[in-house]
Amino acid sequence: MAKLSGIGTAGLAVTGAGVFANGLAYVVPMIGARRLSAPDLSVLATLLAMTAIIGVASTGLQIAVAVHRARNGPAPASRPALLTVLASAGALLLVLPIAVTVLRLPLTATALAAVSTVAVVAAGRWLGEMQGDERFLPLAAGLAVVAGGRYGGVVVGLAAGAGLTTALLIGAATAILALPALHLLARRPGVVAHGEPLAVRAVFTASAATLATLVVSYADLLLARRFLPPDASGAYAVGTVLTKGALWAPQVVTVLALPRLAQGDRRTLRLGLALIGLCGAALVTAAAVAGGLAFRLAGGPDYDGLGRYAPIFAATGACYGLVFMLINAQVAAGARWPSAPLWVVTALLVVAVWLFVPHTLLGVASSALAAAVLALIVTGGLVALRIRTSITDVRSESESLSVE
Repeated sequence: MAKLSGIGTAGLAVTGAGVFANGLAYVVPMIGARRLSAPDLSVLATLLAMTAIIGVASTGLQIAVAVHRARNGPAPASRPALLTVLASAGALLLVLPIAVTVLRLPLTATALAAVSTVAVVAAGRWLGEMQGDERFLPLAAGLAVVAGGRYGGVVVGLAAGAGLTTALLIGAATAILALPALHLLARRPGVVAHGEPLAVRAVFTASAATLATLVVSYADLLLARRFLPPDASGAYAVGTVLTKGALWAPQVVTVLALPRLAQGDRRTLRLGLALIGLCGAALVTAAAVAGGLAFRLAGGPDYDGLGRYAPIFAATGACYGLVFMLINAQVAAGARWPSAPLWVVTALLVVAVWLFVPHTLLGVASSALAAAVLALIVTGGLVALRIRTSITDVRSESESLSVE
């Protein structure tokens, strides 16, 4: 009972940290819309989108460290962590001149956003150590610290009436200052790193899987922007708030389950999928019953009449919530290319919407749901095949030993 109580407390803490982080991420553009001019607001939104893509490396590093640590104990991770940070910084150095020129972004503001992003990537190592050790209460605190550093300084600057560049300068400073606090949270006196070090390839695999999840879940929004009229595109953007809510609401289950998945615990996988599935079913049911209210909460009273589409958006997010769990299970099992099915599904979605699907809100939304279902079927089939193969291998080994 105490163990269940501890898991419940950890789940609440991690959920609270996730709500805090996502809340701050939403507050930044909200305050920006009230404090900045339209051109500066556009710059801020563009920088947030760019840094979110590069910041995927932080999640990949966290997952890779957590999986390796759960499987091998406190193993060395300094070298792959440093290489990940350097690779992210190098990617930013390549992209920044192009972004500044092509997207007409101010150089100073772009550079400050890049500094914050590099700090966030570095944080992935310590978050992964705490997750892999199943120290979920410190992990929750660490997630809050990283979010506070990443967004808190920008929020404070904007709220105080500072301009865009000054707010981003404060944000860069707080992002860097968060790292020593995170290091102290992850530190375990007397524990010495030993054993096989984390491989750089593991970080790449986890990062690619995280990026694929991000791309496939945002592809329909970009397609709607490209092919729908402005009013319909705006309505679609409101609908994707429901998709993201259904996708991320149950992700605390994946965070808690990952260390056990790394140890080959199939019961944890089944339980995790059941919990995420129940959460998704509840959200889809709520969207079907109160779709108008859901759209009103997401976008305001002007979108109340679109409630009939709410279950489609919620179901898409619910499917991707399960896919995210399955992809993490593949990463934890050491699969070589766990992200491959998601890239294929993304390509099929783009081709379908571009060439065949009616360019209406319902047409794009239905295609996105079909893509999510296909991704779920394929990733679920691959996980089931891996489990069946591992069981067969164990039985074969057992039989050979008995013959000897």
